[in-house]
Amino acid sequence: MTIEFKEMVRRTVAQLNVIDDILFRKMAEDKGFCEEVLSTILGKEIEVLEVTEQKDIKNLQGRSVILDALCRDKTGKCYNIEVQKPDNDDHQRRVRYNASCITTNFTKEGEKFLQIPDVIIVFISRFDPFKKGKTMYHVDRVLRETGDVVENGFSEIYVNAAVKDGSDVSELMDVFTQKDKYDFQRFPQISARKKQFKVPEEGGPGAMCAVVEELAKAYAKEEVAKAKAKAAKATAKEIAKAEAKAAKEAAKAAAQATGEAVDRLIAALHLDTEQACEIMGITVKDYEAYKKQKS
Repeated sequence: MTIEFKEMVRRTVAQLNVIDDILFRKMAEDKGFCEEVLSTILGKEIEVLEVTEQKDIKNLQGRSVILDALCRDKTGKCYNIEVQKPDNDDHQRRVRYNASCITTNFTKEGEKFLQIPDVIIVFISRFDPFKKGKTMYHVDRVLRETGDVVENGFSEIYVNAAVKDGSDVSELMDVFTQKDKYDFQRFPQISARKKQFKVPEEGGPGAMCAVVEELAKAYAKEEVAKAKAKAAKATAKEIAKAEAKAAKEAAKAAAQATGEAVDRLIAALHLDTEQACEIMGITVKDYEAYKKQKS
């Protein structure tokens, strides 16, 4: 591995923020990190019993999903934390789809609907998804006719780093999006975890560099495979094109030879066209096409 490559990896790690998938994935391996994020955003203490980062939920009937972080508490409630930098899709539908996949994945066959687990989606983004100037949005189910909020066990919360209002959630977003921002007083677990991966004396960049190196190698391997496949496809296409051209030339030569043979029969034996074509096994139409091409 070259010195230049290692230096590139170090620079990449230095620029990473918590909101970046690669760093968030590593930080979310720690239950304390997830507990502090959820407790800050939900405004109450959350005790996480288990957490799975990059949770892969397969759907044999349609699209599968990979969740950034999926946590569960002692009641079986599911918390999905998603981080998003670019505003390049319909994120509300993404939240809805994630929730449906989680619900299906954690519901056993034959269970009553009352036993379906509660699902909370926390969607964290750099941008303000609703453009209403709020740091956090709670989307509720409301009876249109009465204005009453009704619950069905699903909650969706959108948090963004674009709006600054001085709240704990807004300060948390600064830690998520500013590479050198720490707040050990308000967010000790998150700050310590971030420092572990970002600050040299903590030994963290070694761990993150290893992750980035592996991703870089995997990406390079994938690109090489794509290039080889593209080259093979192009080669196969050229071969097929050459074979088709050769077959066409061969057919043309055969038709010409047959046509010339018909001409010789007519001249030598004084046959009419139909008789000569029948002897050579071609149609009069094919012979006329040969004559036309010859002329």
